[in-house]
Formats: sequence, structure tokens, C-alpha cells
Amino acid sequence: MSRLAARHITVRRDGRAIVDDVSCELAGGGFVALVGANGAGKSTLLSVLAGLLKPDAGEVTLDGAALASIDRRDLARRRAYLPQNPRAEWPIAVERLVALGLTPHLPAFGGLPGGLEPRLTRAIAACDLAGHRLQAATTLSGGELARAMLARALIGDPQVLIADEPTAGLDPRHALDTMGRLRALAAQGKLVIAAAHDLTLAARYSTHLMALKAGRLAAFGPTAEILTPDLLRQVFEVEARIAGAGHEVFVDYLGPAAGA
Repeated sequence: MSRLAARHITVRRDGRAIVDDVSCELAGGGFVALVGANGAGKSTLLSVLAGLLKPDAGEVTLDGAALASIDRRDLARRRAYLPQNPRAEWPIAVERLVALGLTPHLPAFGGLPGGLEPRLTRAIAACDLAGHRLQAATTLSGGELARAMLARALIGDPQVLIADEPTAGLDPRHALDTMGRLRALAAQGKLVIAAAHDLTLAARYSTHLMALKAGRLAAFGPTAEILTPDLLRQVFEVEARIAGAGHEVFVDYLGPAAGA
């Protein structure tokens, strides 16, 4: 199982630390939900963890090797990244969009080898896109495109999946399906890291929670242990009630915290 470690990660913009001295060690078999208020630095941290953004200070390693030292093609095979608010720029068919996730595995020349066709079909079906397979990606709804991009990220069978708000724009059924799929990947030994705004879904599906406040790591640990009203008061400045357990837990927001 892969291990991703961040050591003293700092990213500055206009003299301000967007991510401020964040350190963590994440291992395969975990589904880590990254939470925090708007502007807390979640997307920036995910970009650094994915090797897409070089930090101003600190280092990220994958299985002991610095991300900067890993061949880009090899990194693309081992790690998939699902951006926030994905866009389709070209009217290619959905099946072609999903197949782009296999690019790091393909030979330099030629089309999709026949042996990979079943994998493509499974990825499309798994994300409930069979009826859209030949549809132009530019004509998909926001939620349909989000599912197509998830299929593209998963088709290469990466050891690490980093996703920025993967349920944004999804209807309830597909949001539940996506979170269940991410949890299942973690159960298979993959490392899944996903930014989340829906704390009820995060509470039900993630194994670990990482909370950012103003760019700094406020808490990290098993979700059931650290998702507390005190943490939500500190990170989100709200009073909240957490009830239930397992797949029946829910987070109920009661109002702004005193003095917020």
C-alpha cells in the first residue's frame, strides 16, 4: 500500500501563507476527508499533494521518494487527480474522455489496445454513464460531467486518488454512490484523499478527517474520534450537533458560534 507524506508544506500568495507548515502522513487503506471553511487552503494543499503545485517550503514524498523526483508518466500511473469544477473543452465522446485516464498506460503510438476495452466499459457503467457513452462530453450536465471525470480518474487503477470536492453538483443518489465508491477503493488498499463540504457524508464514509483553518492543520485523525462539535466550532465557527453512528450519523448545524 502506498504512503504519501507531507512535511512542513507552505504555499504563499502575495506574502500570505495559503497553506502554512502542514505535515501529515497518509497511508493506503484510508479515505481521508479534507474539510475546512472557504479559503482554508484545501484546494491548494490537494494540488501540492498531487504534485501539481510546488510548495514554497516543505516536501511531499510518495513511498519515500520526493514527488519532484518521480517521472511524470510514472506519477500519473500511480496517482490520479480529480479537479474541482471540471470542464470539457472539446466535443469528444464520453468514452473518449474516460479513456484519457489510460494515457499513462498506453504505447506512444496507436489506439486503445483491445485488452483495455473491458476496463473502459466497466468504468463507464460503474459511474452510471452507459447511456451517455457516445454523447459529446460538452453536452453533459454538470453532474454527468463530474461522473465522467471520476470514471476517467479511476480507469487507470491508481494507488492514490486525490479529488477536490468530488460530490459537488451531484444529485443525492450519485453523491452517495460516489462516496461509497471512494470508501470501497480505500477498503481495497488504495489511498483516497478528497475535499468535502458535506460533513454528514464525510462522517459516514471517510475513515480519517483532516481539518484546515486559515491554512494550518487544525486536526487530523480517525473521523469518529475527531469530528466533534468543538472541532466544528473551531474550524467553521458554528454550533453543531452530531448524532447517530456509522452510516446513520448526521451533522446538524444549529447556528453561528458565539462571537463569530
